[in-house]
Amino acid sequence: MDAQGRRAVVVGNSDGVGLALTRQLVAAGWTVAGVSRSGSDLTAPGYTHHVADVTGDTYRTVLAGAVDRLGGVDVCVYAAGVGEFFDLGDLAAQTRALEVNLIGAARTVEVVVPAMVAGGGGHLVGLSSLADAAPSAQAPGYAAAKAGLTSYLVGLRGALRPHGVRVTVVRFGFVDTKMAKSPVKPMLLSVERAADVVRDCLRTRPAVVSRPRRMAAVVRAAGVAARVAARR
Repeated sequence: MDAQGRRAVVVGNSDGVGLALTRQLVAAGWTVAGVSRSGSDLTAPGYTHHVADVTGDTYRTVLAGAVDRLGGVDVCVYAAGVGEFFDLGDLAAQTRALEVNLIGAARTVEVVVPAMVAGGGGHLVGLSSLADAAPSAQAPGYAAAKAGLTSYLVGLRGALRPHGVRVTVVRFGFVDTKMAKSPVKPMLLSVERAADVVRDCLRTRPAVVSRPRRMAAVVRAAGVAARVAARR
C-alpha cells in the first residue's frame, strides 16, 4: 500500500496521530489531503491542506472538494477526536465529544464512501479507543462516542464489503497527545508508534485492531465487570 500514486484523506491531522501518519504517507510517496479545523505547517510535494471543523456546516463541502482535487480517494483515515472530563458546569463539552468523535465520522462516511464505490473500492479507517469497552463516569461523552464509532464502523464493514470498500477500527489506549489528560497513562504509545500501527492496517486491512494488546485484555475484563455492576 506504499506504492506511488495512492491517494489518502486524513481527517484531523493538524497534530497527534493524524499528523504523524500524514508525514509517513507523504514520505512514502502518497498523495495526501489533510482536513482539520486548524491550519498546518506541513509543506511537501503531494500534500494539500484544507481547513474545516467536522461539526461545521461547510465540512461536507470542503471534504468533497478535497476528494475531487485528489481525483478520488483510496484511503480515508478519520483521526479527529476530542474529549474532556465530566464537568457539571460544562455539559456542552460532552456533547461536542459526541459530535466530533461519532457524528463527524458519520459525516465523513457520507462523502468518502460514495467516492470509493464510484472508484471501484477503498479503505476507511477510524481511530477509536479502548475506552469504548464500558461507560465512563469520568468522560461519558468520550466513551459513548467511541463505543458508537466502533459499533458503526464494524457494522459498515459488513455492509460495504460487497461494494469493494474495507473498513478498519483501530482502538488505542493512551497515546502521547493532548488527548491523554489522565494523570496516569499506563503503556503510553508514542504518536509515531501509533501511526505505525495505522500504516500496518493499510497493508493488512483487518476489521479491528487494539493496541497495546495487554491493555486491551485488561480493559476487556474491566468492561465486563463494569457492565455487570451497572445492572445491579
